[in-house]
Amino acid sequence: MREKTVLITGASRGIGAAAARAFARAGWAVAVNYCRSEGEAFALVDELRALGAPAMAVRADVSDPDQAAAMVDNVLENFCQLDTLVCNAGISVTGMLCDITQEQWRRLFAVNVDGTFHCIRAALPHMVHRKAGRIITVSSMWGVTGGSCEVGYSASKGAVIAMTKALAKELGPSGITVNCVAPGVIDTEMNAALGPQDLAALAEETPLGRIGRPEEVAAAMVFLASEGAGFITGQVLQPNGGILI
Repeated sequence: MREKTVLITGASRGIGAAAARAFARAGWAVAVNYCRSEGEAFALVDELRALGAPAMAVRADVSDPDQAAAMVDNVLENFCQLDTLVCNAGISVTGMLCDITQEQWRRLFAVNVDGTFHCIRAALPHMVHRKAGRIITVSSMWGVTGGSCEVGYSASKGAVIAMTKALAKELGPSGITVNCVAPGVIDTEMNAALGPQDLAALAEETPLGRIGRPEEVAAAMVFLASEGAGFITGQVLQPNGGILI
């Protein structure tokens, strides 16, 4: 039986890299998307191949529709099939709303929202033709609750949740599930910018009393791509340690 194939955007580090490892261990062929972190992406591919998984690295800025389409075509050319798309690529900008520039605001939406749209649109013809597929988007707890000094990021991640729920209704008749993972505070480079005191405060506010690990978010993604999640769609799965803000 051939391996199932997953394409993970923004997979060279953090949650994306953890997801790539988790899918590889589960027996999937893995396409690792990166934009600038070429060295990390190819090192990860070597690691996945050492685990016995077919793997490839593919560069694309997902905010560019042509690059996103070429990326999906590249994956299909190499692996012949795309079973799951994980739209993980994202950026964050922090600061008071009045201090966020127009360029920062547009870039947030270009990557977080437009990038998700571009990748899904490119993958859909293949999935609809097969009447099968899993799409997993990535939001954030701030996309659910909103975060002070992260208005732009919260707005973009909230848009991803709305897109997920609407698309699940649209694609259900085609046998395609669409779900979202909205992590809490996770030990990644992005959150390292918060500083140790802020991270400690967030850990204290979390009922489980700690910051989450990328591997725990990755496990949620593998579950949503599994046969056991075949009747789950339009949902927002929140690996957040129980934090409510």
